[in-house]
Formats: sequence, structure tokens, C-alpha cells
Amino acid sequence: MTDAPETPPTEGFTPELLEHARKTFAGPVTFLKSAPKLEFLPDAHVPEIAFAGRSNVGKSSLLNALTGRKALARTSVTPGRTQELNFFDVGEPLAFRLVDMPGYGFAKAPKDIVRKWRFLVNDFLRGRQELKRVLVLIDSRHGIKDVDRDILEMLDKAAVSYRMVLTKADKIKATELADVYQRTQEEARKRPAAHPDILQTSSETGLGIPELRAAVMEAIG
Repeated sequence: MTDAPETPPTEGFTPELLEHARKTFAGPVTFLKSAPKLEFLPDAHVPEIAFAGRSNVGKSSLLNALTGRKALARTSVTPGRTQELNFFDVGEPLAFRLVDMPGYGFAKAPKDIVRKWRFLVNDFLRGRQELKRVLVLIDSRHGIKDVDRDILEMLDKAAVSYRMVLTKADKIKATELADVYQRTQEEARKRPAAHPDILQTSSETGLGIPELRAAVMEAIG
């Protein structure tokens, strides 16, 4: 639907980093475990990168595109279905982990489920020393909503570094995408724990996927 959107230039992604990221994600990526409670978390001995987003933001599809797998992360027609922390091992030997956090903002979920989500995510964010960055996914069609600001506030208060990533960039016109990009960047620059640069992605067209891989590698150092 877009008029061939172009990703604005992002600093720090050299050809060498992009190629290193491509090779890394072309290697072994495997599901490790799901953790419904903190006591089920795997031992934290390698860097971790977490993905957060509204329950219909396209998180599973983006994780599949990122890793070049068709079904690494489960996609569901029922938003908010995944209410666990899902861990994926990357590299052999193990180099780092991806963490698929439960989607938020699901309107039909019972209050006790929403409360459980908040406790699980908040405790994970505050207590996970190996967590290097959270990638907060924002639907390009809607921009930042109040439910997104709730997680941004949570991350700011926990002093956890995060970076916002626009998803479904192929679903809107290029002019609209540029406007959403600008507004998201302005929001990021107001927040103490946010990375100032925004990424644009599409799991369908592959837009921004090489840059997203590079952003992961950059974050783990």
C-alpha cells in the first residue's frame, strides 16, 4: 500500500555489522522454553534482547522474519494469546537470546490476566541483569497509543534501554509513514531510556529487517 517507502538512514550500521548480523541470524536459532512465572526463567549467563508490543502489532511475524524462519514464533489469530516469556537461543555455541514478551493492550482479557502480565513483565525487566535492550514494536498504522506509553513508562522507571521499531510499514502510504516516523522519534527523544533512532520494518516485504538484525547485534555489544 505504500509508495515504495524508504527507511531513513540510521547511524552506526556499517556494511561489516550488517553482514555479521546476517550471518549470525542465518545460523542456529532454536526455541528454548516458555516461562509463565519468574521461577521458570532460564539461567541468565548470555546477553538477552527482548521484544515487546501490543498483542496485534505483528511481533511473531517480525521475529520469524528476523530469524529467517517461517514458524519460529507462533502467530495467532487471537491477539493476546501468548501470556508467557518465550526464550530463543541464537548461535552455536550460544551467543545470545531473544525474548518474546507477552503482548499487551488486549481489550478482552480478564483483569486478573492483565494484572498477571504486569507483574511478570515488570519483575522481569527490573531483575534481569543480562537484558541489554528491549525492542518496543509500534504499529505504523496507528503510531504510539496510550497502552504503548504505559510500557515506555515502565521501561523508563526500570532504567532498561529500549528502542522503538515501527512494524507493518508496508501497510500505509509513504507520506503517512514518514509522519509516524517523525512523531515516534520525537517521543523517543523525550524519554530517558529510549534510543533516539527509530527503525521501520515490514515482515512481509523485508523492509528494515537487515537493520533490525544489526540493531540486535549492536545492542549486545
